[in-house]
Amino acid sequence: MDESNIPIDINIGKLQDWLVSRRHVNKEWQKNIIAVREKINNAIQDMPAHDDIASLLSGSYINYFHCVKIIEILKETEADTKNLFGRYGSQRMKDWQDVVRSYEKENLYLAEAAQMLVRNISYEIPGLKKQIAKEEQMQTEFDKKQSDYLKNEASSKLEFLNQCKQLGIQGEKIKRELVERLKELPEIYEKIGKSLKPLLPGIELYSAFSKYVLGDKAAQVLPLLQYVVENGNTTVYEWSYGEPPLSLEPDPIHIEFDDEEQAAGDQIDFGEDNAIDFGAIDTSAQIDFGEGDAGAEIDWGNIDNVAALDTDLSVNMSEISLDESGIVVEGAGVGGGAARGRDALTLLDNPSTRNQVIDQLVELESFLKMRLYETNTSESQSFSLIQQLPTESSAALTAMLDAVQVAASRLTAPEMNHLHNVKHSPRYVDVLTAQLKQKLSLCDKLSKLAARAGEQRAAAVTRAEALRPLLAKIIERTKELQANIESDISKKYKGRPVNIIGGVKFL
Repeated sequence: MDESNIPIDINIGKLQDWLVSRRHVNKEWQKNIIAVREKINNAIQDMPAHDDIASLLSGSYINYFHCVKIIEILKETEADTKNLFGRYGSQRMKDWQDVVRSYEKENLYLAEAAQMLVRNISYEIPGLKKQIAKEEQMQTEFDKKQSDYLKNEASSKLEFLNQCKQLGIQGEKIKRELVERLKELPEIYEKIGKSLKPLLPGIELYSAFSKYVLGDKAAQVLPLLQYVVENGNTTVYEWSYGEPPLSLEPDPIHIEFDDEEQAAGDQIDFGEDNAIDFGAIDTSAQIDFGEGDAGAEIDWGNIDNVAALDTDLSVNMSEISLDESGIVVEGAGVGGGAARGRDALTLLDNPSTRNQVIDQLVELESFLKMRLYETNTSESQSFSLIQQLPTESSAALTAMLDAVQVAASRLTAPEMNHLHNVKHSPRYVDVLTAQLKQKLSLCDKLSKLAARAGEQRAAAVTRAEALRPLLAKIIERTKELQANIESDISKKYKGRPVNIIGGVKFL
């Protein structure tokens, strides 16, 4: 086999050692290359405007092979400085020719080119690829973050809208809209009170069952609920004293608005209280005690005639009393007194009586569930059809139970609970408003985070796009450098093929 055709394979990691061991370069070459680099830096300062030169000087570290190409270009640009002996008078040409001669001394160019090749393949190209991969990974992460932020923002916004819908408000001026909704409470309570009529059969069944089981010891069952079913949603005063009040004086409601919701002269108006009309009073009327001076003695007259007086003072005084709560109870012939504070509220509005109504609804529901269970599971209907009890079928009990559950759901609906707490607890208004505003604040924060993630993703895309051309250029220059080194070494071995293993071809 012809020796000239045997290839020389050199591992990229051992290229520099191979050159030193074969005595192609001096192992102290790095000390001599410093002067060559200084000459290159000085020569670069004065270069002609030429596209090829600009391309050579950009994108990678200048090496010996670049310098050779620059001289070839200068032969064209500096041709007019050539003398009869074939030498160039241009200082540019002289500078670059000096650089090339310095490079060729002791094969400095070959040692430096080998070092550049190893550095590009081992560090520069992998580093750029790693940086691009990192930027692409950051794009994926920021995409996911932006998607998560937008998803959480939509979820939080939906929760806010659902809660506003539940409260029956728009959510623009939360506290003011809640207070405005309080004006609807009386009408809502009135409708609920009127809708409780279907509960009467269930209450009567429960009452009959209690009387049958306990006999004379049975107390009235569900008194407040039965009262509301029969009389509607009256005031607590009327429930307590059996007659409607002449006037209502409920406690004022104090709710402070935020600065953005406050307007001049804003006050909470829940309607005017019913005023007591005592008719026209004649201020000119005077009591006539008979003739005589102001200092005259009192003439009691005949004390035996006291019984003949038309007005019984003792009776009149007994008809006027003042209870502990300060409610004036008028005597006979007058429609009632003034209901103040909690007594001026309706039964479904007053927290205490409202809770009692709810408790009694639960009690009635539990009784009807038990009766329905007994009716459905009993082999005979004898227990349910005892003569002392009303006859009830499974369908009838189911209808009664449905009526109770519907009434309970209306009274304990989330909207009703919120409005009830808003009216009777200013602190609850602040907490509820703060919760809703917190959701809006969270939406705004998530929106900003999503926008920021989008900006970060765009920046990562820009950085990756800037690195890709640089990577491509370095790979191209490294391939050229590898080919030049292989060609130069091949010349030293009479044209034998040289392969640098592990080079750019394997990247």
